[in-house]
Formats: sequence, C-alpha cells, structure tokens
Amino acid sequence: MHRIRQHVTGGPDVLVLESAPDLVPAAGQVRIAVEVAGVHLVDTTIRRGEWGDVELPMTPGREVAGRVDALGADVEPAWLGRRVVAHLGLASGGYADQAVTEVDRLHVVPAVLTSDTAVAAIGTGRTAAGVLDQAPVTPEDEVVVTAASGGLGALLVRAALAQGARVVGLANGPAKAEVVRRLGAHTVVDVSAGLDPDRVGAPTIVFDGVGGETSQVLFGLLDQDGVLVSYTGETGDQPVGRGTFRAVLGPSLTARPGGLRALEEEALARAADGSRVPLVGSTFALADAAGAHRALEARETFGKVVLTTGTGEGRGE
Repeated sequence: MHRIRQHVTGGPDVLVLESAPDLVPAAGQVRIAVEVAGVHLVDTTIRRGEWGDVELPMTPGREVAGRVDALGADVEPAWLGRRVVAHLGLASGGYADQAVTEVDRLHVVPAVLTSDTAVAAIGTGRTAAGVLDQAPVTPEDEVVVTAASGGLGALLVRAALAQGARVVGLANGPAKAEVVRRLGAHTVVDVSAGLDPDRVGAPTIVFDGVGGETSQVLFGLLDQDGVLVSYTGETGDQPVGRGTFRAVLGPSLTARPGGLRALEEEALARAADGSRVPLVGSTFALADAAGAHRALEARETFGKVVLTTGTGEGRGE
C-alpha cells in the first residue's frame, strides 16, 4: 500500500509518500481500497502541531470512499466489494490507498454519487446538516453565507437555494466570487476590499464561517427575529445586536438525536436526491498531499478539497 506519513510537525513538506505492508482488518473491521480521501483545514492545524497531542508518526485523514476489499472476522460477507464511504475519526489514516475501520462506521454509497461527492457529504455534508438544524431555511428568508466558495459555504448556498430562499454569498476575490455566482446566489459580494453592509441588505439568517469583525457587522444587520449561526469554532465574546446568536460546535452535533451517524445519513440522502449536493472543487493526487495543504493554507482552493489515489471507477455498482 501507499500512504502519506508525518513523522514530525511542521510545514507541508513533512507530509511524505511511503510504501507500507498491506493493512489487515481486525475482527469487526473491513479494509477499504480507497479511491478518494477528504482534506480539511483542521488537518493543517494537526500537521503544524497546534491540535494538542497527536502521536507521531501518523497518517492524516478523516474520511474515505472506495470499495471493501477485505473483511475481518465476524463481518457479514455481503460487505465484500461494496462501494462505501466512512468517517474514520481525527487523523485516522485517510491519506492512503488502503484504510481499515469498524464495519459500523460504513455507509453504502448511493449509486448516483461519485466517490468524491460521497466523501464531501460524509464530512462537510454532516456539518452542514447540523448547521441547518440551527436555523431551518424557508422561502421567505434572506440568507447570507460567508466564505461561500468553500466546501461548507458552497453547500449551504445550494441548500438555501433549494429551499427557495434569496441568497447573498460573500467571497474573497474575483475568482471565488465567480464560483459563488455559478452556484446560483442571487447576490455575490466580493469582500477582498472590505465588507459593504449596503450590498448585504437585511438578512434573516446568516451562516458564518469567518467570525471576527465580519460576524459582528452581519449580526448588526439582523433584526430581532434574525439568527446568525456560527461554525467558526470560536468560543470568545458573542457579537452584539438584536438577533439570536447560535454556535455550532462538536458537542452540539453529537448531542443531536441520532448523533453524527444520523447527520451522515441525512447528508448522503440529500446529496443523492440533489437537494444538497457538495461542491468538489479542488482535487490533488495522493502523492501531492503537501500541495493540497499549501493551496488550502494559501486559500487558493474552492469547494471541498480531496485526494485521489487513481484506483476505482468512482461511480455506480
């Protein structure tokens, strides 16, 4: 097998491609021949050593899609050969062409979805489901989405449009603004020179992945019935204004009825029915994981960032 290995913390160049013996699934586990693995901004934080204690050496990566090609003891034989997607957990070996995981983490990939879309749904999509729980969108809403060209932002734009809302998408720079325009946002605001409140209007819902001054400005535009849902992970002072502030953090997702698995199931179902399809915008080869990290940290990517191994057909049974 081939995998990305990190032996020390540091810049992107600490991510190196290595050969290793094939993985062997333990009892209750399967091995996945990985086609696509997801890349997250949090992966760069872990790589730099800014995410608490992570034992090194390790293989980064949280979610993968591919085919089950080996079974551990006590696993139903019907799993062999199935196209699956799974969230492995934090820094749990996703950047590789093989991964092992417990069978109860698996989801069968709907036949209409490509592996990269399934990977985006199992990670970014489940977060979007939790965010949307905090402020259900209706056709009467005016929705503002910050960082609207990113993986989560783009998905929230599409979800709000699918509900018939009017959508304002904020993006940093002309290229990213064009991505948001192609998503179908009614108004696209390039914030590279600063946020002009007059371009935003009077939102009823703000989905905010930026925080800081931008969050404060947008919160101030809400009326008393408006809601700002923050998914930045910030835990500092809440913005001041008349609306309602809600933060989506890890505990709020796991506390939802059904936990994270229910969110994953919802995300895959919505991707399959076309109402909440993730945007996969930046694709890198497994061997170029360092390049993916550089591009992500430089904010040169849009949509979901994924690594491909070059194996598998990616769609259908």
